[in-house]
Formats: sequence, C-alpha cells, structure tokens
Amino acid sequence: MNAALLQRLRTELDDRRARTGLRRDLVVSGPQGPVLGVDGETLVNFAANDYLGLAADPEVLDAAQQALRELGLGVTAGRVLCGTREVHGRLEAAIAELVGAEDAALHGSCFDANLGVFDALLGPDDVVFSDALNHASLIDGIRLAPARRRVFPHADLDELERGLAGAADARHRVVVTDGVFSMDGDIAPLPGLCELARRYDAVLVVDDSHATGVLGATGAGTAEHFGLAGRVDVLTGTLGKALGGGAGGFVAGSRAVVSTVRQVSRPYVFTNAMAPALAVAALTAIGIARRRPDLRERLAANTAWLRGALRDLGYEVLPGEHPIIPVMLRGGSLARDVSAALRRDGVLAFALAHPVVPAGAERIRVQVSAAHTPAQLELAAAAFARARAVLAAA
Repeated sequence: MNAALLQRLRTELDDRRARTGLRRDLVVSGPQGPVLGVDGETLVNFAANDYLGLAADPEVLDAAQQALRELGLGVTAGRVLCGTREVHGRLEAAIAELVGAEDAALHGSCFDANLGVFDALLGPDDVVFSDALNHASLIDGIRLAPARRRVFPHADLDELERGLAGAADARHRVVVTDGVFSMDGDIAPLPGLCELARRYDAVLVVDDSHATGVLGATGAGTAEHFGLAGRVDVLTGTLGKALGGGAGGFVAGSRAVVSTVRQVSRPYVFTNAMAPALAVAALTAIGIARRRPDLRERLAANTAWLRGALRDLGYEVLPGEHPIIPVMLRGGSLARDVSAALRRDGVLAFALAHPVVPAGAERIRVQVSAAHTPAQLELAAAAFARARAVLAAA
C-alpha cells in the first residue's frame, strides 16, 4: 500500500478524531420497528424513518417471503438487459399512481435517482437553483450535471426570484428542493415555489423522500399536503422510509421525463435491477399506505403529543408538524451527552453535530412512528425529563 496515502489518511483521521470524534456504526439486532436490540439492551427506537411502521408489518413480510421463494434473491442484471421483472412494472405504476404522475422509473435508491436525473435532463445552457439545505444526493447529482449551479438561502423565495429573473438567458431554469428537510423537519414552501416556477417558466424538482407516504390525505406527499397536485415537474423519492423501508428509489413525472431517464440515467442503466422480493414488499407497503389513512392519523397524533411534551419540559423544539422532531441542544457536547443519558434510560435518539449540522446548531433528532405506543412515547418523555439533569450540570 502506498505509504504517503496511508500517512495522509492516518493524519486526517487523527485530526477528525480530535475535533469531532469518529463515527461508529451502531450494530442492532432484531427487525426494524419501535424497539431495537443494541448491545444486549432493548431500546425504544426514535432513530429510524419507519414512519408508518411498515418495516416489520406481517403482510409486507409475508409478501416478500413468498416472492423470495418464487422469484429468487436477485436478478444479477440491469434493467436494460434481463433484469426487468413483471413486478418492477407494477411497482412503477403503483408509485406513479400514488404520487399523481404519468410514469415512474425505479432506481436502487433515491440517492441513485438524484445522481442520475439532472445529468439525464439538463445541459450546459441550463441553470439549476438549489436550496442551501438540500440533501447531499441532490447536491451531488446537480454537481454531476453540466448545467450552471446557483445555491439560494434556505426557503428564501425573494433571493430565488432574483436569481430566476437574472437567468433569462438560460434554456431551462430549474428549481430544486427537498419536500421535507431531514435535519430541521420543516416542509418546503411549495406554494411559493410553484408560483415562482409558473411566473418564470421554470422546472420544479422535488425530492419527497421524507414526505411520500407521510404527508397528504392519501400519502402522495408535499404537493398533496398543500393541495398542489400536478404542479411538480419532476419528483424523486424513496421506498426505504415510510414505504416499507426495504430499498429502492424513483424518478416520477411525465412520460417524456421518465422515458428520457430510462434511456440516459447512468444509475438506471448501469446498475442491477431491484431485487424482486424487495419490489413486492414495496408494492405491498404502498397498498397498505393507500388503504389505511389511520396510520397517518396515528403518526400525526403521536408526533403532536411528543412535540408538546418536549416543549412542556422546556426543550427548544423547532416548529413543525412532520414526525422529524429536532430538539436543539446548542454548543459543545451537550446533544451528545443528552443522547447518552437517553440511551441509559432505554431510548435511542441520535445527536447531530458539525459537519452534519452547522456548529452551534447541535441537536437530537427524534423520529416518530405510527407504530410507537402511548407507553413508548411516555417513556421517551420521561427520559428527556430526567436528562435535564445533564443540562443543569452543563
């Protein structure tokens, strides 16, 4: 191994260890759900994106097991070779129907979808306007495209409008945003974005990963939440959160957009197709999400209760209605210390610090599920109450 490379990496790792510590993957046991096994303990899980509680749903698991027996483990080929199975088409049709699009193209993940969609659709004569807090996959996907790039301050519609007005020479002006921002849990100002897109003939692209299945009367996402169905030009999303949590992502939109993605998107063309059992599981989860609005109602009630309880305890909770609840514990190791105290009390919720969030904006991100019971929510609130001793000692 090259000695110079090894020395540089060791030096950089030592520096990172001294500044922020090194991340260590948490090894858990048992199925994903409202509780997890960690190091021999059973913890109430507020660290996952299993918003509807479908990751271990018996109907989803039974469907996947049957598909595994009938269709095998994987396909060992891409979609453009012999990797496409009938279930892939049915899943794409179900996704399109769920989000109100003409068509959808499956990818291995939403990260893959975001990496491929911009390069597939845009060229050097186009300009992309990206929200400053967009997900890393959007940032990377935009960088891979030959289009010009502009970043506007988070949710700043005035600054975005100035940018759009100043880019009249572009072939296409493209506005890109998360539907729900994963660190803050806030929802994009979609009505204003739609109006600006209409006024400046811009293309609107939304990554709805944290909203699909969660927001809107039928779980169609951010656009349905605001009554703006059909106003988003290109939608990307994931099957790895509310919709069963298995794997997979998608690009949805008009047939022309999706057909172009199928022809040109490198992650679509050059990656093995989604395992059939996972596709069946996701298809089953979509069916459950559509026919059971009570899951979203329970999720909303659980979220409102825990948000209120944490505020009543005196914690700074960023405003919102999404089941991502950021509990702000600004400065130093405070968030990490409170997270450790919660774990000692049987609650798993992660601290987030720089560079994941800005320095001075450290927090614990609490993620609520429809599968959480009242007793589990009360346990979390009690753990946060006892963790105030950590704050008092700071």
